[in-house]
This record gives sequence, structure tokens and C-alpha cells, in this order.
Amino acid sequence: MKYDVLIIGGGPAGNYLANLLARDFSVAIVEKKGSFGGKACTGIIGTKNYERLGFPEEAILNQLRGAVFYSRIQSFEIERKKPQAYLVDRKVLEKALAERAVSRGVEYYMATAFQGFKGGKAILQHLGERIEVEADFYVGADGVSSTVAKEMGAKTNAEFLSGYEVEVVGDFKKDFVEVWINKEINGDFFMWVAPVNKGLARVGTLGSIEALNRFLRLRRLKPTSVVEFKAGSVGLGWRKPWVRGNVALLGDAALQIKPTTAGGIVFGGICAHALREALLSGRFSDYEKVCGEIRRQISFGMRFRRIFLGMSQGDVEKVFEVLGSREAREIIEEQADFDDHIKTAKALLKRPKLLAKLIRISPSIVRYLV
Repeated sequence: MKYDVLIIGGGPAGNYLANLLARDFSVAIVEKKGSFGGKACTGIIGTKNYERLGFPEEAILNQLRGAVFYSRIQSFEIERKKPQAYLVDRKVLEKALAERAVSRGVEYYMATAFQGFKGGKAILQHLGERIEVEADFYVGADGVSSTVAKEMGAKTNAEFLSGYEVEVVGDFKKDFVEVWINKEINGDFFMWVAPVNKGLARVGTLGSIEALNRFLRLRRLKPTSVVEFKAGSVGLGWRKPWVRGNVALLGDAALQIKPTTAGGIVFGGICAHALREALLSGRFSDYEKVCGEIRRQISFGMRFRRIFLGMSQGDVEKVFEVLGSREAREIIEEQADFDDHIKTAKALLKRPKLLAKLIRISPSIVRYLV
């Protein structure tokens, strides 16, 4: 068997790339699992990028037009008239993309494990049989613990966190997500409540299962009202290179993940376009350069992460006072971009009063973010 491109990993990034390449290349996908979905993934994606990337409408569960931010002692609200993000069913998203890809000629090897490269071919374990598949190019889209990344000798400099999420029955504001920052509950990350509808929400955090349990109690959500539990892991940082020889990494396998929110579906989709451009141009090695904007967003996110980890809860409260001010909220509501956090930060730092207040809290905030 011979293909132009063999994609290892049938998650959102791999399936999306297959759709982009199907018109111009013979493509196959290798997926370890026997079905799609299953990973802990809240699935909040900005409306602008969701529509621009052409993700399937049937995967949208809810439309979110605002957020309420909570610290230990205060809160503020950001509201838009129109939806700014979609809550997505990841299983439906992956399967719809796969069905679309198959209709365009992509071949799928489900329940098939990638075992490594040998003699320029991919060694697979497929339905109890060892097979070899050859391709001109290979793409590792096989997640944070990427086997392809190990095979190509990629180096990793990242912080790995466990993620825990439950779907819980309760009473929620349907079109507002909640973001809770309380280092006394969880010093590793924020906590979130993302409503599926008025009576059901996805609640989660990164760090420890104990932190999630503490948050459920704080939010007065009953553990006995949980109807689904999922766990996973995320890597915040760098994995390099993204391309070596005729092998490239995409999505979570390349750690194309926002360090600010741990979301990776949009970054993976944008970089899939960059990879397609590199393949079509015949300059496969230019992939990382074409994907430069995502690299800048990750760099910014890592600086933001260092600031967060170095802050006390007292610092968090002071930042909340600044961001909760009328001036800051107006800027965020008018100019903030759900997926472009550099744009949001620059808009805030251009205001002298806000800049001065942030410098008084910590000069490092401005030094890292500018």
C-alpha cells in the first residue's frame, strides 16, 4: 500500500488535515481507537475561527456570548450581544470530519496502532496483523504522548498537567461560561463551568482530582449529580522540530496548544492549512515558518503562564480590580478576540491608566506581555 500522505491520529487535527489534502493527494489515516471522541475536552471554540475553518455545524451544542470571572472575593462579567464561542461535542466533530474525509476518498485504518518506522515505511498493527504502509509524507497527529514525535527524535520542553472534567446536573446560565481563579482551591490552573444547557454543564480544571473536588464543593455542585467523568492530559510548552525529513507533527502532537486555556483544536486547524500549503508548494520544510503566527501565540501564552504561576492570590485580586473596571471591561467587550490573546493584551496595555495600575501590581506583568 502506498499513499502520498499517511496521517497517524484521527482526532480533530488529523481528520481536518485529511479533508484539506483529499483534493490533491492520496491520503490515509491511522487511528488507534476503534471509535471517535472519548478524550476529556470541554470543546469551547471561538465562533469566528469555527466558521472560518469550516467545522461541522452539527457538532455545536451551545452558543456562548459571555463569561463571568470569579476570584476568591470578587467577580466581573463580560457580555456580548452575539455569540463569541461555541460549545462543541468533540465526538460528533471528529466523526463528522472523518465521514466528510471518507466521502472525499480518504482511507481509514481504525483500531490500528502505529508501532514505528522501518525502511521508510510505517509499521502498523491492524486487526491483529502486522502490516507496512508506505507514504511520501507522514504526519503525526497522535496526541500529546505522540509516538511519531518519539520516532522522529523531537525534543520536548513542556509542563504536563492532568485534566479532569465532569458533566454535572445543576442550574446554569445557558449562554455564559464561568471562569474561577482561586489559588487556594487550585494553584495550577483556573476552574471552569461551561453550560451545555440550562440544566447541564461541563465542569473541570487542570492539576489534581482533589482540586476538582474542592471546586465542586465551592460551586455547590453535588458529586452525586455527576453524569459523566473524563480525564486526560495536556502539554503546555514546546516540542521541536515540527518537521524533520518527510515527517511532520500537527495539533497536540506538536503541542500546538494555547497555554492560557489549554485549547488546541483551533491551533491544530490553522496549522493544518500551513501544512497543506507547504505540501502543495513542494517546500515541506517551510511548514513551521508558515505556521509562525501560532508559534507567536504559544510564546505569548507561555509568558502569561509564568506570570500566573508566580502570582499570589492577593495579586490575582488586584488584577481582578483592574480588569473588572469599567474601562477594562469595555475594551475586552469591544476588542477582545477569543483565540488571539496577543490582540487582547495589547488592547488593554495601550490604555495608560490600566498600564500604570498593572505595573504597580507587578512590573513583570508588563515586561512579559509587551
